Amino acid sequence: MAPSDRSSISVIERLREEFRRHLEIFYAQLKLAPPYESVEKAIRALTTNLHALPPLEQERIAADPALQWEQFRRAFDSSGLAKKHRGIIAGLARNRAALDLPPEYDHFLSLFTA
Repeated sequence: MAPSDRSSISVIERLREEFRRHLEIFYAQLKLAPPYESVEKAIRALTTNLHALPPLEQERIAADPALQWEQFRRAFDSSGLAKKHRGIIAGLARNRAALDLPPEYDHFLSLFTA
């Protein structure tokens, strides 16, 4: 395996684990059980999306939180997570101030209020 291949995998693994952590926080703070099958599907979607990008673009995403959240949101939406617990989360999102979530999680919440 070439060194750039290893760093590419490392970047993808790091982003996968960060996405997983964000999903765990998201559902824990909402006090909901994560839909595990859809969570795994979202992680696979993120992995597929990242593998399709050149290594330099992967590195750029890894270095930029805004780009990371764009990728996380895309995977969250395409996996169907935005359809799970939709009514419950939409209701919770209406009172955003009551949620104990950092503002970055609005990337996910906005999919429930659209």
